[in-house]
Amino acid sequence: MLARPHRLTRGSEYKAVVRRGRRCAGAHTITYVNRAVTDGPARFGFIVSKQVGGAVVRNTVRRRLKALCFESIDSVAPGSEVVIRALPSAASASFDDLRSDVVKCLARRAA
Repeated sequence: MLARPHRLTRGSEYKAVVRRGRRCAGAHTITYVNRAVTDGPARFGFIVSKQVGGAVVRNTVRRRLKALCFESIDSVAPGSEVVIRALPSAASASFDDLRSDVVKCLARRAA
């Protein structure tokens, strides 16, 4: 589970990362990374819309993405802000498929 200092919490923070961040598209996710100038821990946010599925499916996808980011937190530069948007195909993707998307994009953009 991501601790509070590692989460984006405000809508304005999400907008800033999506607008100013570098974009990386995978098969099941789109990752936006904003290399912030502030010191502090890397922070993550997740966008899982109703197009992904019902509430149970959306929450499952969100929990999987959180777990993957928790695994990869050491590979992300401190002060970076990351937003991961789940695509509708994420609902039927295996955990390993999601892992390959997230790890690929974080290695490319946030290292």
